[in-house]
Amino acid sequence: MRILLVEDEEKVARFIERGLKAELYTVDVATDGRTALDYLGYGTYDVVILDLNLPDMSGNQVLRHLRKSGLPVPVLILTARDSIPEKVESFDQGADDYLTKPFSFTELLLRVKALSRRGQAAPRTDVLRIADLVLDRSAHQVRRNSQVVELTSKEFALLEYFMVNAGRVLSRTMIVENVWDQSFEGLTNIVDVYVRQLRKKVDEGHSVKLLRTVRGVGYSITEEGA
Repeated sequence: MRILLVEDEEKVARFIERGLKAELYTVDVATDGRTALDYLGYGTYDVVILDLNLPDMSGNQVLRHLRKSGLPVPVLILTARDSIPEKVESFDQGADDYLTKPFSFTELLLRVKALSRRGQAAPRTDVLRIADLVLDRSAHQVRRNSQVVELTSKEFALLEYFMVNAGRVLSRTMIVENVWDQSFEGLTNIVDVYVRQLRKKVDEGHSVKLLRTVRGVGYSITEEGA
């Protein structure tokens, strides 16, 4: 498996590179955003580990360029920034995971393995429907009442998880584990942020509200609505 590590702190980069190579991964290291984009333009990677604080452009700018180019490679953000707005911004730009410094290498390795499995998974092309809400996996498009609903990649993944589990009440922990591939409490509060965003885009302006909150438990999506 081939990994691109984008990190300008030399000690951190060396530590991660040594650890990944000890696990028999092939690792390329870029210390700035433009070099990272050059690597991505000429090589194929299974996972990108991306710092946000880079000398020439931000990690989110790199991520934005990457997603605009259409590359589906999973991206793990690795940064000291730990606020909810900063996490939301990175996920909205197309990040797949977010790990804050300081970190344990064991946890980093688990995240990398989870992302690599996601990247290798065969794409599914079926269409999901709940009432007048349609999610097309192959076109990566959502429509409600025949109108296109513009979603970020993480909002799309969250809605897809809801629709696959239509009628089932999903806890915040379940959502984090399945949409963010995590199993810790640090991200559960971000679920509320994303559900609010999703509800605004999917339900606002419609008489039937499909997304509902089950107080003290979690969220669900049903044809009957809230």
